[in-house]
Amino acid sequence: MKAMFMTAWPYADDAMNLPVENVESAIPFYETIMGFQVVSRSDSPSKTAVLARDGIQIGLAENGGDPTQEGCFFEVDNAEAAFAELKSNGLTTHPSWTGRKSPEEREEAGFRIDQHGATSFKVFFIVAPDGLCYCLGERQKK
Repeated sequence: MKAMFMTAWPYADDAMNLPVENVESAIPFYETIMGFQVVSRSDSPSKTAVLARDGIQIGLAENGGDPTQEGCFFEVDNAEAAFAELKSNGLTTHPSWTGRKSPEEREEAGFRIDQHGATSFKVFFIVAPDGLCYCLGERQKK
């Protein structure tokens, strides 16, 4: 079962300008593991790619920013389905795609409940090989 990605909220300013060192080498993770598709590319003023999935978009950019200080929160319709999908797409077989030393460390999602204002989310985190960190979360009913 595939999860629905419903929104993308950047940690800092702009989900359409997420910093990566190399756009071309970053794209395969987003396509293969996260299920995004490239919808556009540009070389000016810097190299960028816009990726889309389920009606949301993010942008990767060679803009000189620090990817280890950026990322997005993706609201998903089902956090367990989202982790299962990423895992079935190969997340746990590529330790560099989880930010871990070995794939065995990522057999479980490490779900937790986080509060954002009055709203609770069941969340888990992944780190892309480009260094960007993503939190995927499912809104919890009161």
